[in-house]
Amino acid sequence: MVLGVTNLLSTLLQIYVFILFVRLLLSWFPHPPEWARPIYSFLYVVTEPLLRLVRPLVPPLRMGATAMDLSPIIVFVVLEILIRILQAQGL
Repeated sequence: MVLGVTNLLSTLLQIYVFILFVRLLLSWFPHPPEWARPIYSFLYVVTEPLLRLVRPLVPPLRMGATAMDLSPIIVFVVLEILIRILQAQGL
């Protein structure tokens, strides 16, 4: 029973990491075509709550007139650690 739960949680976290990665890639294209807007909205709604929790903890990295949001990197690292822990529990 525990093995099934840890595998399920690990898989769900891996899916979330993939969704977050897609959102970050698509963020380079700020004006999506009309047909892609529902996809962008879905990705935003699913990933923004976790990123919003981390943003106050990590200030943006200033690079001249622009700033780089480091919160996705922190979220990726934490999620990968959780995935590794869950996978180790499943062994």
